[in-house]
Amino acid sequence: MARMSNEHRAPAQGNTRGMDALKDPSPDFVERVLAIVRTIPPGRVMTYGDIAAMLADHDDLTGTEGSYGARLVGQVMARFGADVAWWRVLRSTGHPPKFHETRALPHYREERTPLTGPEENYRVDLKLARYDPDQDDEPRQATIPLI
Repeated sequence: MARMSNEHRAPAQGNTRGMDALKDPSPDFVERVLAIVRTIPPGRVMTYGDIAAMLADHDDLTGTEGSYGARLVGQVMARFGADVAWWRVLRSTGHPPKFHETRALPHYREERTPLTGPEENYRVDLKLARYDPDQDDEPRQATIPLI
């Protein structure tokens, strides 16, 4: 898994994906993101934005707007998320982490995470699989993945 490691990497020169505007996350922010990811049960998922919303009062997100928080969570997962269930944190569309779709699919199948769409462009069914730690976690997962 080349993109997910515990090493700190500087942004690539000439990066045009908007990541240059992100500041480095503080160690406390990194730990809080990873702690939330560790609470997501098998077969359930959260989006980058869901996690950012839980941490909205954190100093790293103070004064930010829009998708900044979700992007910062994504940066944490890309740089430090290799040792947690990274496949349980998704894009807001329900698509798995970019560039890790093939590696994530066996995890979703093993955990019986509800999926939709064809295998070459599958998504997690967020209506069934989204996890809200503030709610009782009643199983809402399908008995068989949809693909």
